[in-house]
Amino acid sequence: MTKQELRKIYKAKRIAEDPKKRLRLDDLMLLQFQDFDYGGIHSLLTYWPMAEKGEPNTHLFNSYLRHLLPGLRITYPVSDMHTHQMQAMLIDEDTVYRTNEWGITEPQKGTIIDPSEIDMVLVPMLICDAEGYRVGYGKGFYDRYLAQCRSDVVKMGLSYFEPVAYISDRDQFDVPLSFCITPQHIYEF
Repeated sequence: MTKQELRKIYKAKRIAEDPKKRLRLDDLMLLQFQDFDYGGIHSLLTYWPMAEKGEPNTHLFNSYLRHLLPGLRITYPVSDMHTHQMQAMLIDEDTVYRTNEWGITEPQKGTIIDPSEIDMVLVPMLICDAEGYRVGYGKGFYDRYLAQCRSDVVKMGLSYFEPVAYISDRDQFDVPLSFCITPQHIYEF
């Protein structure tokens, strides 16, 4: 199937999930997430979940890592919708966030961290395939950003759904995930 076909199917599937079931699926994913080896992770690029799109609750995963890894530097993306570029902005307990006109919650101000300094990225996604290629929201922000990161950066997706066999219209600029966490499995690509 194509990205567009998969995007349509999995957006609808995610929104159709009962909110109580999504809470349970988030908890099951957190259990899988806790089985991962976080040695060598000192900086994280994560994102604020869009509840209206049924995204996994990344706050659970961020909180777990914050407690597991004292001193972890946590960043959030700040996007430029005109250039389709994003940067990682360092946050702390005093960070103020705002939701932009596209419904994305971002830090208002902070220090920009170079992509080469990021050790792990939680990558938004709808679904991925058996080789780690993912379907996102179709603007390519993360693929462009990940191309600037070190080759050993951990690229982790969180999905309520098991991978599909193959995305038929992958292109040369698509950056595959390293891992995908689902409620039942940790997939390594």
